[in-house]
Amino acid sequence: MLSRVLCTVLFVGALPSLAEASQGHISVVLLGATGDLARKYLWQGLFQLYLDQVSSGHSFTFHGAALKALEPGQMLMFDVLKKLSCPPDESPNRCAVLKDQFLKLSQYHQLKTAENYTMLNREIETPLRQEGLKEAGRIFYFSVPPFAYTEIARHINSSCRPPPGAWLRVVLEKPFGHDLQSAQQLAAELTSFFREEEMYRVDHYLGKQAVAHILPFRDQNRQFLDPIWNRHHVERVEVVLKETVDAKGRISFYEQYGVIRDVLQNHLTEALMFLTMELPANVSRAEEVLQCKLQAFQSLWGLEKNSAVLGQYQAYASQVQEELQKAQDYISTTPTFAGVLVHSGSLRWEGVPFLLASGKALDERVGYVRVLFKNRAYCTQSETLRDAGHSQCKAKQIIFYIGHGALNTPAVLVSRNLFRPIMPEGSWREEVGQSDLLIFGQPLSDYYVYVPVKERDAYSVLISNIYHGRKDFFITTENLLASWAFWTPLLNSISNQPLRLYPGGVENQHLLDFEMVSGEVAFTMAEPLELLNPTRLMPSDFRTIQSKFRQSPLVSAWSEDLISQLASDMEKAASRTVASSGQFHLALSGGSSPVVLFQRLARHHYAFPWKHTHIWLVDERCVPLTDTESNFFTLHNHLLQSVRVPYFNVHPMPVHLNQRLCVEEDRGTELYAKEIMALVANASFDLVLLGVGTDGHTASLFPHSEDGLEGAQTVVLTESPVKPHQRMSLSLPLINKARRVFVLVLGKGKHDITTLLSRVGREPRKWPASGVSPSSGQLVWYVDYEALLG
Repeated sequence: MLSRVLCTVLFVGALPSLAEASQGHISVVLLGATGDLARKYLWQGLFQLYLDQVSSGHSFTFHGAALKALEPGQMLMFDVLKKLSCPPDESPNRCAVLKDQFLKLSQYHQLKTAENYTMLNREIETPLRQEGLKEAGRIFYFSVPPFAYTEIARHINSSCRPPPGAWLRVVLEKPFGHDLQSAQQLAAELTSFFREEEMYRVDHYLGKQAVAHILPFRDQNRQFLDPIWNRHHVERVEVVLKETVDAKGRISFYEQYGVIRDVLQNHLTEALMFLTMELPANVSRAEEVLQCKLQAFQSLWGLEKNSAVLGQYQAYASQVQEELQKAQDYISTTPTFAGVLVHSGSLRWEGVPFLLASGKALDERVGYVRVLFKNRAYCTQSETLRDAGHSQCKAKQIIFYIGHGALNTPAVLVSRNLFRPIMPEGSWREEVGQSDLLIFGQPLSDYYVYVPVKERDAYSVLISNIYHGRKDFFITTENLLASWAFWTPLLNSISNQPLRLYPGGVENQHLLDFEMVSGEVAFTMAEPLELLNPTRLMPSDFRTIQSKFRQSPLVSAWSEDLISQLASDMEKAASRTVASSGQFHLALSGGSSPVVLFQRLARHHYAFPWKHTHIWLVDERCVPLTDTESNFFTLHNHLLQSVRVPYFNVHPMPVHLNQRLCVEEDRGTELYAKEIMALVANASFDLVLLGVGTDGHTASLFPHSEDGLEGAQTVVLTESPVKPHQRMSLSLPLINKARRVFVLVLGKGKHDITTLLSRVGREPRKWPASGVSPSSGQLVWYVDYEALLG
């Protein structure tokens, strides 16, 4: 059959020669071939691939597959294929012939059992063997729910792999999990069957022409962008996708995922990465692009509850009750609108706000990525008398217009007072006219406007990239997990957050407007917030409470509020101490608990007197300071690199001397003790921050060990029961000389030890934390509700 098809195509002039038809055969298997996505986009994308590549020298067959039995499945699939269309610039004769050939090259298979997959493999291989065609590769497109991935992957791996020398490309549709843990689990299952280079995770936004052109645009316009693509010139960046439709008909999916998982974690984040990543030397090299993208992920600051504003359109609750058969009193906490403020810690973007926003039932359907530049000019003469291209007072911006909205087409817009961009002539053309149209308050004539020469559907673009093996248009396992690691803490923190209700459409008015305030976002219009479920108390209902713990003051609240209170108390203590004595000596513990505190201090406490603060370490692991296990490394990453502490005011513990770690003869403990005695009056720190381990240890002072619990030695070497075992620590007597000691305890995992410590006396050999008792200073316990109440 294949040879007859090739001859027919040759007859209409689609192939230049039979020799070029011998480069190899490609089999495309579309799983879920009768589903909604396949019907709307995928078959058309595969047909477009055939139109584009029929004369490339490869031969093709297309295999639709689903759970449906052969006859009904075949009927459904071919009903879709008969409606396929050619681009407007395709000649009717060629279109008719190629469409006919595409149908002849397509067949339907029921794939339900292991035997079905074995049969599919046979039906791929037998005609090729009969025709004497070499197999180039196979594409398996998973247009099925993720819960089916593992079983299908197992069958493909065992029965349907191509022969040696031919490639395999497995295409996966989102969602790829719903949080970090589920994404890790799904990734682990898939990597047991497929190699990383064989997997192509689709985010169809990477096929949108405006989004796909962000990197090429940056590359081709380096001469203009290099001086201004940074924090000194960019005021802010907006990545936005607005929809007028609601979630009706998709409620079963939407109720599980919500707007952040559905749009922000993938589509908008991917577009943001294209903007913020460092440009590789060669943007055509997929591995370089993917590495730079991963580095951009790693530079993002963690998100907190106050990094987001959330809303839900009013009809959503009744739609959930109707479609999911929920009771009338069922309350959904799923957001249908979200605005999120993102920051990067990279040198290029530090301090620049990135706003990501998306929602259902909004006033218009539009998507865009907007880079707004700072404007330092003052123009004395009236703007109406000026040419937009020469007026430095008009807004300066670059907009990657994804589609719909006022323009109703993908486009790249550059303010005329910035520069005339370099655009590839074959694929983009300059658009002139429609001067009465306003884009972000400015007439279209204020911009250089470029639109695609030929508009292409996102799936057609991505399917072409799959064929060409362009991995940079897809999501690698490493980048997927980096994205979920970034978004999951926010998703956890907002799971019970009250949502702002909005009516939908133009009636929303100003209800969803939000603003940036001190590194956080908040709605601009105040609204009395009602509890979504009056019978259930939420975190925001609890006030910060103060009482006693081990005869010392206790501050307890939900973790985020507790960290906020602790950071404020630390700032007050620092300011008062500097005002009275000129400097503030702060000793900080390691571990995971202080990380959120460090981030809070870096992002929200600009009045903290860092210039007059000395930073000391309470304890350190015996690893190089550049090791990720190092307490100093954590402190540097989350605090020191973001605040202005004088270099000579930072005092890491000397664990790495003479190219070896924590060797007694190197006298590292003595060196640190002498440094403390020389700089800290009476060796009394102004504030020591401690944590508590599940075994009752504090600093690096461990149970059933004499080291550092008493005696004259102020800095000691200790042994931890967990790796890395060797530690350096301030001793308990030195800690108890401090003017203030704050102890931070977070999480359910600390509930048992918290309960134990509340009942026992001073027994530091069993529980070193019980020995914390400043001789003449103040001790305050900061314990969150989960640790306190379980």
